[in-house]
Amino acid sequence: MTGFASTTEETQFGTITTEVKSVNSRFLDLQFRINDEFRMIEPVFREALSKKVSRGKVECRFSFSRANQSTENKTLNQGVLDQIARFQAQISQQFPSAAPLSSFEILKWNGLIEETEINADSMQEIITNTINKTLNAFVLSREREGQALADTLLARVTSMEEIVAKITPLMPTVLAQFQQKATARLEEALGLAVSHGETNTSSTITRDEAFDRIRQEVTMYGIRADISEELNRLAAHLTETRHILKQGGQVGKRLDFMMQELNREANTLGSKAANKELADASMALKLLIEQMREQVQNIE
Repeated sequence: MTGFASTTEETQFGTITTEVKSVNSRFLDLQFRINDEFRMIEPVFREALSKKVSRGKVECRFSFSRANQSTENKTLNQGVLDQIARFQAQISQQFPSAAPLSSFEILKWNGLIEETEINADSMQEIITNTINKTLNAFVLSREREGQALADTLLARVTSMEEIVAKITPLMPTVLAQFQQKATARLEEALGLAVSHGETNTSSTITRDEAFDRIRQEVTMYGIRADISEELNRLAAHLTETRHILKQGGQVGKRLDFMMQELNREANTLGSKAANKELADASMALKLLIEQMREQVQNIE
């Protein structure tokens, strides 16, 4: 599933920016781009993200821009300041008429002003809060997309339920027509082997035997062509798929399994189709299932 969130936090040390975005993937693939001086926060970032995401190619960015103009993160090096004072005293002693150093000149002294060391440890709480804030927004964006995706999948479930409901009442008629056609074809085929008036020849069969064989064959074909069980299982699988989608949570793997089961029943329906209407229904079901399967691969 896709998602995006970005957070910018202004601190006394500088600006923290965190960004998380994801694209569709069947598996979890985490990529991190972090300033070298903050590379040690990657395990924290990875652990927090793994708790919230189980699928998707996720790119995480963390950047820190040090405050340039602020003096809050700068200090005077006391050692250098003491050294300047000693030098000033020695010069005054040797040259009493020499003018003392001005504050501006002292501040320009090399090494006097130091920037406070900034690292992940000194900003741990700020960094953690920023990461969590970004991840929460990221999860919400994925949830919004997930809801839209669930609505799309439910619409396809409804379409499949309508197809199953449409062809289920046709089964008695379809079987009756199938049996009539099968009987006519078998009578025609076996009739060639029944000799009119030549019932005593061992190479021929009687009409009663022919009709008995016809009934057996028609019964066997009727059993094979009966798709009542497939329709019942399709209806049950669609009901379960609807329940999973409405239940929410991490449903990706469960939906993967349901797509396999639905596809199996649709294929069987197609192989048993005794007329064009059933064959068309099978194709329509498989098309809808394939459309759902493509989307389900991305659901968490």
